[in-house]
Amino acid sequence: MMIEDKKVTAFSFSAESNHYFILRERRPVAVDLITWARWFETADRRIARDEVGKATTVSTVFIGCNHQFGKGPPLVFETMVFNGKLDGECQRYSSYDDAEIGHAAMVRKCRKADEP
Repeated sequence: MMIEDKKVTAFSFSAESNHYFILRERRPVAVDLITWARWFETADRRIARDEVGKATTVSTVFIGCNHQFGKGPPLVFETMVFNGKLDGECQRYSSYDDAEIGHAAMVRKCRKADEP
């Protein structure tokens, strides 16, 4: 079997494909890998963090890598639930404002899940 000498790329991880992002004034900005890595080392990526009840934590952060694996806007913010009845629940967003709104909604959802 002969294999052609072609470069095959399953995924493109360049700024042109909107994979790496940094935050500037609450807005995601597409950048190259090196710029992203340098920024990521020291950036404060936390959007919000709340303790719900005695054991549950809801955390929302800027993840900086596009987790949209299809068509649509880049998903670069993430809310995660740690511990409690909704442990592992996750939501992703495209904007800082949506992340704040989604975080508050997840906190409410966790509180409701903990109700007797």
